[in-house]
Amino acid sequence: MTARLNDREFILFRDYISEQCGILLGDDKAYLIESRLSRLMVENGLFSFEELYKHIYSHQDRQMAARVIDAVTTNETLWFRDRAPWIIMEKHILPAWIDRLRQGKCSRARIWSAACSTGQEPYSLAMLIDNYLARNNIKDLSLKDFAILATDISATVLQIAAKGRYDNISIMRGLDQYYRDRYFKQEGRTWTLDDRILGAVEFRQFNLQDSYTRLGVFDTVYMRNVLIYFSKELKRDIIQRVSGSLSSGGYFIVGAAEIMSDYCQLFDQKELESGVVYQLKG
Repeated sequence: MTARLNDREFILFRDYISEQCGILLGDDKAYLIESRLSRLMVENGLFSFEELYKHIYSHQDRQMAARVIDAVTTNETLWFRDRAPWIIMEKHILPAWIDRLRQGKCSRARIWSAACSTGQEPYSLAMLIDNYLARNNIKDLSLKDFAILATDISATVLQIAAKGRYDNISIMRGLDQYYRDRYFKQEGRTWTLDDRILGAVEFRQFNLQDSYTRLGVFDTVYMRNVLIYFSKELKRDIIQRVSGSLSSGGYFIVGAAEIMSDYCQLFDQKELESGVVYQLKG
């Protein structure tokens, strides 16, 4: 018989998850903890969620703790998610980067894809850049002039991402036939990404609550559909730190439903191509 999560156990795990990765679970999310952690409890011969909680702490079981975070974090992702940000990148941001590179104002254009899950977003960026250079017959620059860092708190999804291998269902989610045929090779039910695109992205485990200093400075930060899971205080702190991680005039790209009207002192809101991006004030 599967154990039920009581109110005290919910509070224990709610606070633990908030402490570990910043995700704030409302009272209506008790079912999520119960459904996603039940398997862990059964696999380890535990009879209650409180036992699972005590096991993590008393044994200092990092592997188990990581599995708890993996279980409760949302890894929803797809290729070229939402149309507007990609059009903005291609028509406005990318041409500006190319001008800066040609003028010697920077050695490489740096992009950070935060909470990248299984890699669809950073790989979409690499494909878009490579395709743009080829389509516009740009030969003085290459994909190597663009550095893409992709991070996530989950080591599990990063391992999947780094392999660049996807099943039929994953491939169908947002990837049109042009990009699929140009950058993937099919082997049975598996689609393997081209080595050039694979090598254009560096994956690194990273908690958004940690210091951003060691990551360096970026020209654009993608943090889409992430801030909605955090408390107002943590959201404010993260946005402040992102602003300190951007180069002059750098862009901050968030999800379509995420509004940043409270941060006008840091960013200018740019409405472009039926979408919105935020540019760091100079």
